[in-house]
Amino acid sequence: MSILFVLLTFLLSITITHLLDSKREASREPAFVPASPVPKIALAQGFEIPSSYAFHLGHTWVFDEGRQSTRVGLDRLAATLFGKIDRIQVTGLGRWVRQGQKLMTLTTGNLSVDVVSPVEGMVLAANPKVLKDPNLVTQDPYGEGWILAVQSPDLQTNMRNLVRGPFVLPWMKQSLDALRSLVSSAVPVMAQDGGMPVAGLLSQAKPDLQRRLIKEFLLS
Repeated sequence: MSILFVLLTFLLSITITHLLDSKREASREPAFVPASPVPKIALAQGFEIPSSYAFHLGHTWVFDEGRQSTRVGLDRLAATLFGKIDRIQVTGLGRWVRQGQKLMTLTTGNLSVDVVSPVEGMVLAANPKVLKDPNLVTQDPYGEGWILAVQSPDLQTNMRNLVRGPFVLPWMKQSLDALRSLVSSAVPVMAQDGGMPVAGLLSQAKPDLQRRLIKEFLLS
């Protein structure tokens, strides 16, 4: 009887130890992060137009994944303005943000810039790949370079304030024309003939031009 008791005690001890170890391992695992979107991108007059993406005037985008879940990031123009990104600081998980409110801060060189949210909702997750290598944002802004997942229960209302569908291309062209005009009048050497402006324009510009670019194109 005593031998049986010892065996049962031993087995119980092993079971408890295994459960505790499993719990510790689970606590080390990162929060669930959804897979990166694979956008269908059309090229129109030299512009990348990702299908089903909607754009905020502050040059962030949102992709509706269904069931109130969205993915957000920077559009190509904003990514080009930053060029090399050294660090991304995101709003804390579980925080509620409003449309047009600060969602993250991007740092390039000695310059840190607030970037606004395209939607209202609760921040669910950050892209760990982007936090580790921020330049994914500039390399693949509509795919692997997404930055945050946001739960947006009032997405359809938010969509009314975003650029989407057939309006995306004219808006992108207008934004690029405005950027070229601003840059060429301030520092002609920084403007390229056709296509996007010089990558990393924000960090290369003088403080006055930096402020104008941030205010006009990033709305912060």
